[in-house]
Amino acid sequence: MDFLQEARALGPWIVEQRRALHRCPEHGNREFRTAEYLCRVLTELGLTPKRLLDTAVLADLTGGEPGPVIALRADMDALPVQEATGLPFASENPGMMHACGHDLHMAALLGTARLLAAHRAELPGTVRFLFQPDEELDGGAARMIAAGCLEGVSQVYGAHVRPDLPAGVVGICPGPFYAASNPFAITLRGKPAHGAEPQNGADAIVAGAQIVTALQTLVSRRMAPTEPAVITVGTFRAGSQCNIVAGEAVLEGIMRTFGQENRRFLTQALTNLAQGIAGSMGIEARVEITWGYPGIVNHREQAELVRGTARQLLGPERVTEDCPRMVTEDFGYYLLERPGCFFHMGVGGPAPLHSDRFCPEEWPLPDLAALHAGIAWTAMTNE
Repeated sequence: MDFLQEARALGPWIVEQRRALHRCPEHGNREFRTAEYLCRVLTELGLTPKRLLDTAVLADLTGGEPGPVIALRADMDALPVQEATGLPFASENPGMMHACGHDLHMAALLGTARLLAAHRAELPGTVRFLFQPDEELDGGAARMIAAGCLEGVSQVYGAHVRPDLPAGVVGICPGPFYAASNPFAITLRGKPAHGAEPQNGADAIVAGAQIVTALQTLVSRRMAPTEPAVITVGTFRAGSQCNIVAGEAVLEGIMRTFGQENRRFLTQALTNLAQGIAGSMGIEARVEITWGYPGIVNHREQAELVRGTARQLLGPERVTEDCPRMVTEDFGYYLLERPGCFFHMGVGGPAPLHSDRFCPEEWPLPDLAALHAGIAWTAMTNE
């Protein structure tokens, strides 16, 4: 069978799915129209989709031959962005846009479902299609796992489109790929006083300023240069008037690391640093760190499976070695539970992800659908 040629023959249909989904972007955990659309299409393909949580969709394609269960995942939610592409199929939901390419992910996976459904009798196992809500907010992956989406699954795969990769190029990175994320908030409580008499107070702004500066030394002086990490303070709220020593300040930011050991080290170091500086200035510091997405660490055997399948299907000139990135993604939760791999498909375009002008090329979509099919088939055959 030739998945690539079959997928390209389905190209207009796959693009049609993408454009229909692009018109109706929905916020995380509110993807009701999207879920209804996916269920309708999957039912037309002969599958029996079921709903998980409120908006997630799961569908199994069980082949005529016995074999393992391989899961393929696409995310569903959109971003609160007012689209400015001017496309004829632009968002019809004001203030919302598929600016991260999740419409492409869903369309490609629908293409995979149609491809594999045509070979159902020969399929050596089961392919589980996971359409996941809420990737951009609180992480729908963890809730889907808790709801049982990985029961019986032996491997799991997913992909993300990237405009910074040439259209049609597949990027693969064995091992650590996406960073773990830890949002944090530091609340400083000092003592307000007259601006002319600072000795009577404890200045939360001065303490906060020193903490912001000192936090950067955690990466530059406490981490090995070969261990990438980022600490960003995004907000600093304090003070009410120019002649009052501020009695309270709140700093909010995010920490990104690779590897659970580095993650644990920096969370403790950040807490110690903030409380130490604040304490030395007579100020109380409360540090709250959220244990966010775990990052993505690809299993090397499965990464090599993706690499080999992509090279065979698309040609070695369209497969490249990708690099670790400081962005994050909740697909990492699946990889904590099962072997698998997350990879990139280049879609080119003039604007970056999350831009109101994100306008990727559509021609790689059939190739991504074929690659998903090839990965699932190879994984089932190898097991």
